[in-house]
Amino acid sequence: MEQSNSASKQKLILEGLDCANCALKIEQGVQKIDGVAACSVNFANKTLTIEISGDRSEEILEQTKQKIRKLEPDIRVVEPHSQLRHKQGQRQEHNHPHPHDHHDHGAQEAADVHGHSHDHGAKNTRVMIIRLIAGLAIGAAAFAFALSRELELILFIISYLIVGGDIVLKALKNIIRGQVFDEYFLMSIATVGAFVIGEYPEGVAVMLFYQIGELFQSIAVNRSRKSISALMDIRPDFANLKFNDEIKRVNPDEVQIGDLIVVRPGEKVPLDGKVIEGNSAMDTSALTGESVPREVTAGEEVLSGFINKNGVLTIEVTKVFGESTVAKILDLVENASSKKAPTENFITKFARYYTPVVVIVAALLAVVPPLLFSGEAFSEWVYRALVFLVISCPCALVVSIPLGFFGGIGASSKNGILVKGSNYLEALNDVKYVVFDKTGTLTKGAFKVNGIHPQNGWTEQQLLRYAAFAEMHSTHPIAESIREAFGEELNEALLSNYNEISGHGIQVVFEGKEVLAGNAKLMQRDNIHFSAPSGLGTIVHIAVNKQYAGYLVIADEVKEDSAQAISSLKQLGVKKIVMLTGDIKAVGEAVGKQLGVDEVRSELLPQHKVEELEMLDQQKGSKEKIVFVGDGINDTPVLARADIGVAMGGLGSDAAIEAADIVIMTDEPSKLSSAIYIAKRTRRIVWQNIVFALLVKAVFLLLGAFGIATMWEAVFSDVGVTLLAVLNAMRVLKIKPNLN
Repeated sequence: MEQSNSASKQKLILEGLDCANCALKIEQGVQKIDGVAACSVNFANKTLTIEISGDRSEEILEQTKQKIRKLEPDIRVVEPHSQLRHKQGQRQEHNHPHPHDHHDHGAQEAADVHGHSHDHGAKNTRVMIIRLIAGLAIGAAAFAFALSRELELILFIISYLIVGGDIVLKALKNIIRGQVFDEYFLMSIATVGAFVIGEYPEGVAVMLFYQIGELFQSIAVNRSRKSISALMDIRPDFANLKFNDEIKRVNPDEVQIGDLIVVRPGEKVPLDGKVIEGNSAMDTSALTGESVPREVTAGEEVLSGFINKNGVLTIEVTKVFGESTVAKILDLVENASSKKAPTENFITKFARYYTPVVVIVAALLAVVPPLLFSGEAFSEWVYRALVFLVISCPCALVVSIPLGFFGGIGASSKNGILVKGSNYLEALNDVKYVVFDKTGTLTKGAFKVNGIHPQNGWTEQQLLRYAAFAEMHSTHPIAESIREAFGEELNEALLSNYNEISGHGIQVVFEGKEVLAGNAKLMQRDNIHFSAPSGLGTIVHIAVNKQYAGYLVIADEVKEDSAQAISSLKQLGVKKIVMLTGDIKAVGEAVGKQLGVDEVRSELLPQHKVEELEMLDQQKGSKEKIVFVGDGINDTPVLARADIGVAMGGLGSDAAIEAADIVIMTDEPSKLSSAIYIAKRTRRIVWQNIVFALLVKAVFLLLGAFGIATMWEAVFSDVGVTLLAVLNAMRVLKIKPNLN
């Protein structure tokens, strides 16, 4: 822990990062900088996170930017909003003690870059397609018409430069920087070599197919990025600042302690503070996971992340944004996520050793036989070596495997499941333990009248009618559920002397009778004798003219597909399903029994949920994985601690969505089994591609070395295999989970 005090975390956005290989190079390069404690590149959302030990963060950040420029000149490095804002805040403090009027250039700049990057991706794709068509047309013309040798060569060279000039350029730049063995180098050497030995059409064809493969990859990558970034745009990004009787919408970062902010109905509380005026019901489920709204009045504390249900509140801010509950939990999550080691990509490791070996073998193949055996033509063996190189290029693997996983991610997002990385998709194959949070995950987190229990001669309909009229003016969700259950028009003229007793309930005169509707405290206050039921849920007691009439039970409803979710997980081979809840034991046990979960642990606070998960973690095998499914901010530490964190995205809190590795957009728990099904199918297709590509390569490498395979077979074995693998990978997008 000492380290985290001295180490600071910084994030950089890498605009234009679209190859997994470059991401790996940047990660390894930055890791070597003196003072960098840890570094990871998230390829899916183009961010680089570095932990800097000591206090030289500015200097090291500069070094990092330089290193990235050197390794990948095409990538633009941008600092995210909050970092820029923080720096500008520091600069600003000298001139403005109260920076309300200052416009946030940093955020603007970063926002511009973001906007720019999306168009930029689409424009690049268009340009690439035009280039490929033009190159193909010129190459085809050179091939089809009987032209003089010189003209043919000129046309092929033009075609080649249009299609693959940039690849050759990149290869040259990389060689100058001392990075020799990469796919650009392989492609350039083989295609230029084909030209040298007079095989012009092959040179162009190899490059053309390679670029098509790359294009497919970048389209797939961008598509999945879009679906993830669209989801992350749902957090509240403003605070209504009250300043000299004026209300101004500002960034939560700009609000100081002691400022007044106004929170209107339906808005989220942006910062922690104390209510100065107004009262309201607060939906605290995002923070506490509890379904019952909490009443707040002047003088009470509210936390950022609460959702204001009905009243207008004026709040005095007690903590700056960086110290607020939401920011703290997001930070906790980021630190917890660094504990997870992603499944290191088998292929990047493989290509790191494979490529140099192949290049060396090819060089020996070109040089050794002509020197050792007389009568062997040098050009013949150079040709074989080039064929060997083209065949050996691990394109099929490098392109089709990420594509297979991205296809899996695409198929998932079509089914309303967002997976934030191929490593999580792969990890789903090994899930043996699933832990569910109850409220909002297996249950709806919404209220419904579950039981009507009249007493002393009243009927159910009478009791419900009196309760509905009594709750006519209340905006509390429990009151709404009672009115909904009654379902008839309510005539206001029948009511008089309406009085809401804070913390107790409602007193009203209805049809000439005094009606009391509320909790047990209200009955005790008026000395009304009642029997305390042991029903599961919130109890609303009704008394008419000081005589007890009965009670209503209002409870959280179980989602329609929760039971099916549990049974389909069992079918997919999950060993144990556990439900955790902050609710009382009786409620937890009842829901657990109804759904058929293996174990229920109730009355837990957020930190206890992490402890429960860690106990499960000790029981499981080294290869087995634990999934946690939750929806509230209080679940974020658990989401981050689990091997795979799954958040409910529709109603879930933004912090939970940030923390999770997988987000279920439809709020249906049964989607988890769909995700596991898609993951299993994806893994099968990816392994088909790996085995297929390596087998074909092995056969053709032998044929190439013995001079049986020409450059055309080499092109087929490379590009044909790549395209077949890509088409196979595209099947992943079509996966439809047929779980019943």
